[in-house]
Amino acid sequence: MKRILVTGGLGFIGSHTVVELQNEGFEVVIIDNLSNTTIDVLDNITSITGKKPEFHQIDLRIKNDVTSFFDNNSVDGVIHFAAYKAVGESVQKPLDYYENNIGTLVYLLQEMKNRGLDNFIFSSSCTVYGQADELPITENAATKPAESPYGNTKQIGEEIIKDSCKAYNLNAIALRYFNPIGGHESIKIGELPLGVPQNLIPFITQTAVGIRKELSVFGNDYPTKDGTAVRDYIHVVDLAKAHIAALKRLIDRNNKSTFEFFNIGTGTGSSVLEVIKSFEKVSGTKLNYKIVERREGDVTAAYADTTIANKELNWRTEKTLDETIDSAWKWQLKQKS
Repeated sequence: MKRILVTGGLGFIGSHTVVELQNEGFEVVIIDNLSNTTIDVLDNITSITGKKPEFHQIDLRIKNDVTSFFDNNSVDGVIHFAAYKAVGESVQKPLDYYENNIGTLVYLLQEMKNRGLDNFIFSSSCTVYGQADELPITENAATKPAESPYGNTKQIGEEIIKDSCKAYNLNAIALRYFNPIGGHESIKIGELPLGVPQNLIPFITQTAVGIRKELSVFGNDYPTKDGTAVRDYIHVVDLAKAHIAALKRLIDRNNKSTFEFFNIGTGTGSSVLEVIKSFEKVSGTKLNYKIVERREGDVTAAYADTTIANKELNWRTEKTLDETIDSAWKWQLKQKS
């Protein structure tokens, strides 16, 4: 049984990936500092899978604590989610993002190098492409100067991993996510940000139940079909399963180079207004929203060409936008009850 470390494993994407790992028979060890989640998620994972993952509350920014963990634990692979992830916030707090997203990555890779460990999966992002010249975005698209410090940390992170793979014989895969949303069908785990949500879907659902007064739609003057920004929204369980496929590719040595990267999305772009309409349809609830100024750091449109991931990882998405938003709505209603 392979033992896999999942950093940020109690977060939104991390928790769903832990469930899929356990369902596939992996033994999971979680590191999380609980900065954007709660310890209750651990029990909810256990309730879904019937097996409680090992948990360590560690802040990966503290180098000695990272070293101590690896001194006392052996693992067969690492899936690294732990990072700050809000585009807008990163513009306001760039140094926090560089310290957390870059420093923790370096510390993890150093410990893996020092111990001859292998199999590293990096939680990357479509923000590495900036505003792409052509849509859908393929892996051959240029990585332009980042539109935000968050996006820059993902670009820099990939460069650090690429250089480390070349120098230390590490094998790694970066998964360039588009926009993960939704929740597990059990309604036991989902997206529950602490404080004001930085992402669209939890802000929509929180507005619909009255936690937020109204939803701000950032800009309606983009050169898109309805003037609002376009993104590729993928169900979080579909995304989690991509990590399993990537991990097995590394473990089975089916990777074609020491560093690979794949687009993980649905291949379909949806505007903010289309997402709102989908929510109103599946929920039967009219949403209170207003158009405001564009938000600094946002690109006009981003959606994936997933051809390479479909072929190389033997993976593809299964959920529609309506199904995905419906799962997020059911999760929100459970929180309110």
